Amino acid sequence: MNQPLLQLLVLAAIAVFLILRLKSVLGTRDGFEKPVARNQPEKADKKRSFEVIDGGPDHDIIDHVEENTSAAKALAAMKRVEPSFGVADFLQGARGAYEMILMGFERGDLAAVKPFMSADVFEAFSEVVEDRASKGLKVEADFIGIRELTLADATFDQGSNEAEVTVRFVAEITSVVRDQSGDVVEGKPGEIKRIKDVWTFARSMGENDPNWELVATGE
Repeated sequence: MNQPLLQLLVLAAIAVFLILRLKSVLGTRDGFEKPVARNQPEKADKKRSFEVIDGGPDHDIIDHVEENTSAAKALAAMKRVEPSFGVADFLQGARGAYEMILMGFERGDLAAVKPFMSADVFEAFSEVVEDRASKGLKVEADFIGIRELTLADATFDQGSNEAEVTVRFVAEITSVVRDQSGDVVEGKPGEIKRIKDVWTFARSMGENDPNWELVATGE
């Protein structure tokens, strides 16, 4: 076999090997297929399934109140006026405010928490504190923790942008009341007692002041 023919056979073998290799990697196409258009917008019915759909449920709201209730609609209205408002963030703040105000009341020190209460609530709390002091009574209390916290209701005034959110708390504290001699007249030292409160916080949405005020209390 002469040299040119041998070279031709070698080249042919290499070509066959490359064709088979490309078919195994890329696959084959059967029949006529339209060329893939480049840089063309996708049709509306072929949108990617992971696109976010506007107007979907707001889980920051429906995780705390039932969807389509008056409370849910009020919370949604608050967010429209003040987009930075978050229900979960509010409840976290309410948790801290509850402990701070409750302990201030129990220990008879309301000065530090006065900015977080309406005038009516502060006056009512102050009367109880002053009455205890006039009788020579002193409360020793420690906060154990909040066991339950739920958003009970929400309202929103479209005209004034005044928002009110009612929160139900179940907490545990230790508390004893001592007289002037230091004798315990109420409670037992170290005994944990469970208390239930329903507090309503209010704020004008869209204002620069971010603080909510405690405007009503109940059980």
